[in-house]
Amino acid sequence: MSAPAGAPAPSAAAPKAENPHRQVRVLKAVVNAGVGESGEPLSKAQRVLQMVTGQKPIATRSHSTNRDFGIRKGQAIGAKVTLRGPAAVEFLGRAFDARDKQLDGESVDRNGNFSFGVADYTDFAGMKYDPAIGIHGMDVAVEMGRAGFRVRNRRHQARPVPRRLRSTAEDTREYLRRTFGVTIVE
Repeated sequence: MSAPAGAPAPSAAAPKAENPHRQVRVLKAVVNAGVGESGEPLSKAQRVLQMVTGQKPIATRSHSTNRDFGIRKGQAIGAKVTLRGPAAVEFLGRAFDARDKQLDGESVDRNGNFSFGVADYTDFAGMKYDPAIGIHGMDVAVEMGRAGFRVRNRRHQARPVPRRLRSTAEDTREYLRRTFGVTIVE
């Protein structure tokens, strides 16, 4: 049977459009600066994180006592900021620029999540060295996923994440190449 008049003829070689809900995306990015002690070093690390991310950091606390390092349980020993949505993607663009758009292939795990470090906050564009702060680096941990991934976190009827909603290392590598122009160093 032929197509109705005025309708486009079906093509056998027409490319199938990719489902937009199957695309891998950044769920969250956590920027962490551990200093190992509270007081002045912690306040400097918090100031650096606020300058770099534009959000107020929270203190991370020790889980146990370690007498060798002089750390008590519950003592604030670091700071972190959690970024989601467009803020996370914008920050990752600036962070990859600070790392010359390179990422080690071993940094991506089998679920597609990845992490990397930035040696100094002055590596970010527009940041100048402040002698009052000194040199502070940070770690960035990124969680990747697809739409519908929150079934594991919801309060009612939480379920394990189906395999079709999980991202793989290759999905993440392709996303990083396409979105940020990152070179994966093997």
